[in-house]
Amino acid sequence: MIKSKIPTFKENVNAFVLKAAKTLKLKDDLINHIRSTHSVIQVNVGIKIKNKIENFTGWRAVHSEHRLPSKGGIRYSPHVNQDETEALAALMTYKCAVADIPFGGSKGSLKIDPNKYTEQELKSITHLYAERLIKKGFLSPATNVPAPDVGTGEREMVWIMDTYKNLFPNDINYLACVTGKPIAYGGIRGRAASTGRGVEESIREYLRHEKLYKRAKLKPIISENKIIIQGFGKVGKSLAIELFTRDQAKIIAIGEYDGYLHNEQGIDIPSVVRHFDKTRSFKNFKGAKFIDKPDEILTLQCDILIPAALESVINMRNVEKIKTKLIVEAANGPVTYNADEFLNKKGIDILPDIYVNSGGVVVSYFEWVKNITHVRFGRLQRRYEENKMNELIHVVEDATGRTIPEKYKQNIIQGVQEVDLVNSGLEDVMRETFKEILKNLKILKKSSLRTAAYAIALNKLKQFHQDMGVSNYH
Repeated sequence: MIKSKIPTFKENVNAFVLKAAKTLKLKDDLINHIRSTHSVIQVNVGIKIKNKIENFTGWRAVHSEHRLPSKGGIRYSPHVNQDETEALAALMTYKCAVADIPFGGSKGSLKIDPNKYTEQELKSITHLYAERLIKKGFLSPATNVPAPDVGTGEREMVWIMDTYKNLFPNDINYLACVTGKPIAYGGIRGRAASTGRGVEESIREYLRHEKLYKRAKLKPIISENKIIIQGFGKVGKSLAIELFTRDQAKIIAIGEYDGYLHNEQGIDIPSVVRHFDKTRSFKNFKGAKFIDKPDEILTLQCDILIPAALESVINMRNVEKIKTKLIVEAANGPVTYNADEFLNKKGIDILPDIYVNSGGVVVSYFEWVKNITHVRFGRLQRRYEENKMNELIHVVEDATGRTIPEKYKQNIIQGVQEVDLVNSGLEDVMRETFKEILKNLKILKKSSLRTAAYAIALNKLKQFHQDMGVSNYH
């Protein structure tokens, strides 16, 4: 247990690592090596805005370079700091290891409120921040590849890519210096919704296992469980859409920074999305009750609680009020170490962040591979598959003397497209990773899903360091 009253994000992450290391009986010097941040840079971005020089502090932390490039998003927020940045970089290392993605872990941040600046001002600030990182060796297709995070998106990734291209005009792989780009700039179809879809796949996989859903007293079908989503940003919104459209989920509450919507009969998500995109708020939405107490949403009665906003929202101040059967960590670090210990003793399962929200980095990997190979997924085989399936349909029709209805024929004939391959690859990673977590859970015994997931990451990192001759552990 962490003894400090309010542990930092980094302390929580390290506590989870140490717990798994103790379960595996790994040596202290190895664990200290694994959990140490490899390198971190702090930069100052000074720029004249409205005839006044403003300074912005930024960081880029590299937790691990055991595989290259190191991968991790860039966050724009007035609340970021070096400790948080290093913690998020560490999570990326463990996340990539668990999902078997060949990246190290990194993270970037800029202390800024992006809502206070014009698009042109943000563009200039982003160019300067990226230039600082690039010139110091903290951003390139081969060594360190950012992606969007809180406060950033496709737009910022294009600006960063443009900065890199101008500094290295002869690098033919410049598109791969960032992921999460628009399709026109080398992005990949399915990336925008990938983290949310990955969260949905993790819930689906959990509910495929009878022992798990019965122990949690959940129904095996998503639509028969009451769901709450805290956070309606990139992850929360895409998750809500995926759950509503693919699973007909009953989402009884969704929350944002200024309050939440509540309707025990279920909320019409497409209507909420239209309202939110237009007003940037849940206020005055007609299909549910708006309550301006944002923290209260976490303590409502539900079957599945999905924190999809920021870290440490479930802590020792509110953990005793949590009334759910399953917590799914769509955000990074939403449950503190001490709260996690409390919930485990209470018998509430927690699907951990290093598994649940790995969909973003999984599809970022696909995008990076696409940019490095310079070939769009599906381009080589699509027409070949269509021709083969068309030929097969003719054989079946000739053999049976019956005509296959056109609506079925078109679905059968259609060749695989990029988004189909991306979604298929994502589902495969989420399903196979969860199977590995459950396998580890049986070996470790009396451990949580989180400890089992961290144990997978630590074993892979230990093996890598052993194979590379960094250590001689056994």
